[in-house]
Amino acid sequence: MAHQARVNSVVDSLTKAPRNIQFPTTKDGRLQSTSEIFGQNVFSLKEMSKMLPKPVYKNFIKQLKGNETLDKVTADAIAHAVKVWAIQRNASHFTHWFQPLNDSTAEKHDSFLTMKSNFVDGFEEVTAIDTFSGSQLLQSEPDASSFPSGGMRTTFEARGYTVWDTKSPMFIQDGPHGTSILYVPSVFISYNGEALDEKSVLLRSAETLNKVAVEVLNMIEPKDDEDHPRTKSVFATLGTEQEYFLIDRALYTLRPDLKITGRTLLGGLPPRHQQLEDHYFGKIPTRVLAAISEAEFELARLGVPIKTRHNEVAPAQFEVAPIFEEAMLAVDHNMLTMDVLHRVAHRHKLKVLFHEKPFRGVNGSGKHCNWSLSTDQGDNLLDPSSSPETNLRFLIFLVATLKAVYDHGDLLRAGIASASNDHRLGAHEAPPGIISAFLGSQLNEVLNAVEEGRPVNYEATGTQLQHVRVSGTVLDLKVATLPSIARDLTDRNRTSPFAFTGNKFEFRAVGSKQSVSFPVTLLNSAVASTLMEMRDALAKQKGDKPIASKDDQLAVIREFIKKSKDIRFEGDNYSDEWVQEAARRGLPNIVKSPDAFGRLLRAENAAMLRKTGVFSEAELQSRYHILIEKYCKDVMIEAQTLLTMVTQQVLPAAFQYRRDLAEAASYMANIGVQSSPEVNLLNQLTPVVADLQAEINSLRATLDKIISIDDLEVLAKEFSQQVLGSMNKVRDLADELERHVSDKLWPLPKYTELFLNI
Repeated sequence: MAHQARVNSVVDSLTKAPRNIQFPTTKDGRLQSTSEIFGQNVFSLKEMSKMLPKPVYKNFIKQLKGNETLDKVTADAIAHAVKVWAIQRNASHFTHWFQPLNDSTAEKHDSFLTMKSNFVDGFEEVTAIDTFSGSQLLQSEPDASSFPSGGMRTTFEARGYTVWDTKSPMFIQDGPHGTSILYVPSVFISYNGEALDEKSVLLRSAETLNKVAVEVLNMIEPKDDEDHPRTKSVFATLGTEQEYFLIDRALYTLRPDLKITGRTLLGGLPPRHQQLEDHYFGKIPTRVLAAISEAEFELARLGVPIKTRHNEVAPAQFEVAPIFEEAMLAVDHNMLTMDVLHRVAHRHKLKVLFHEKPFRGVNGSGKHCNWSLSTDQGDNLLDPSSSPETNLRFLIFLVATLKAVYDHGDLLRAGIASASNDHRLGAHEAPPGIISAFLGSQLNEVLNAVEEGRPVNYEATGTQLQHVRVSGTVLDLKVATLPSIARDLTDRNRTSPFAFTGNKFEFRAVGSKQSVSFPVTLLNSAVASTLMEMRDALAKQKGDKPIASKDDQLAVIREFIKKSKDIRFEGDNYSDEWVQEAARRGLPNIVKSPDAFGRLLRAENAAMLRKTGVFSEAELQSRYHILIEKYCKDVMIEAQTLLTMVTQQVLPAAFQYRRDLAEAASYMANIGVQSSPEVNLLNQLTPVVADLQAEINSLRATLDKIISIDDLEVLAKEFSQQVLGSMNKVRDLADELERHVSDKLWPLPKYTELFLNI
């Protein structure tokens, strides 16, 4: 029966009719371009300006800039306008959409329906109307005790509030039966105002970063003039590359481990997987391309600027990447991207897997966060320009970022720690637990030259490649029909967890299923803290002068280069030599998440997060508690799932195969035929089965022993050191049985089917 279910699923996937959707067309029958449908489901500033009275719209813009508080008249006007706009698009409900501390989003739908009483001839007459007030727009009240709070809320303290995040535009999404729902992006806070979500702290970090970055710029830039207006705001930009797997949904339903934990707890590699290096950037399977195209269509309507799609390295692995946006909006758009991919995949009978390591032995998935800083004038502060050694503004923000990573690298490691990401970090496609920064040979030489007070030796950084001659920053390909191409100032280092890639840093270590809010919040906070040091150093250096001179700036830049030099590494982060070198430099090598979580509370990190106003002490303790408790729960769920699968599926299949072999051997002996082949197989199989039974008994005993531990820190280390090790032993033995047991008896879809059946 189990084998037949696998066969039926494969046959079904090969014979099912493809899903077709009708993309919108113009009047002349042409398919509408992405730009024509982009943002049509978003209540944008442009849409708002058309529907609001001019004074109301002006008041809202002042509020967005932080110059005014949103008053009731403005809130009521916006609520009415967005209700009209949404109902015109078939909206029946609205929801405050927020990001609780569980790496997902949450929503509670409320109808626009309201009952209005009128008295006619002394009798009450009730009329149904659609309303949406300013107070309904501004806040709602979900149950705060039902979300992770780390002890800040208890069951009998249930009140919490969602509050409209005015910087993120409202939008509609399709609902059932042709209806739609209005989404109001929101933050989630407790009754006492503590952050119970990912977004609140991100907004705080953005405000602090903006304030101190502008202060630094005001110390190095001349006063306002028409040609060079002074910078009034600075914000982090973010482009989040999202990796994921797509597998057949019918086969997925036959894998309890995938359904419950998001990863395969059993399963051996097939003879062919990714070793031929033929999947990366290969032709996207037709069924997958259809699903991605539909998802991109929906995301375009939601104003999510998806730019790139391609096959990733592992079989059945893919990636989408957006155009850069302000970080706060990019975070919302990444969560929307994950949600839309999930929903659209279901329509195509596919299942999307966001787990960092759903399949052992092949590449896992990350969420590469491309981070930079931009001004309200449209300038990228991390753009080195053609002469980075003389671009002092660039150097100031570059070395400030480097020193932030040096001072708080362990905090950034804590920001990407989870039970799932532990399976990926340090593997062949992801950086190790040592946080370092890569600049590339040219920028590295620039910083060395500035530190030493000498001219830059660009000749020392030139790379001579076979059949390629480097001439300055242009590559001559020595083929007359091929154009010359510009070469970037930096190469790319895919082993670095924090690499400079031209005009931004790529934080590669972030896990594929986590919200990027938390790691970006920590990065913003660390950079803001270092910019405070930079501001104070510049003030001391320039003295009474209104603007820091070039010499003043260079003196401070040199100081920060020296202090942060140990964080820079240009080599292979996977190598054993780097582990030894990092230890000599004093850089922490945090391998397991339970050790990383504690770095949130390290005195220097906690003080920085409080100083920048991003976390209170209670919120920081809460976050630590939530992370370590989730780690324990995740591993416990995996261990119990593994025990169930082995006991109820793997061992029965092995027992049946042993019985079949024994019966065959007995039959052969009775008819006088040599039965040694069957007996030999039995003798190979029996010790594996016995060892597996012993290991699951050991795993069960370990779980029974540690479950009574009250100290979460001790419990997490037990899960990390004892339970995961025991689970790996169980898996190795179960995978050995998969190689021996007859295929027709094996109950679980194998990697070959999961990888190739799309």
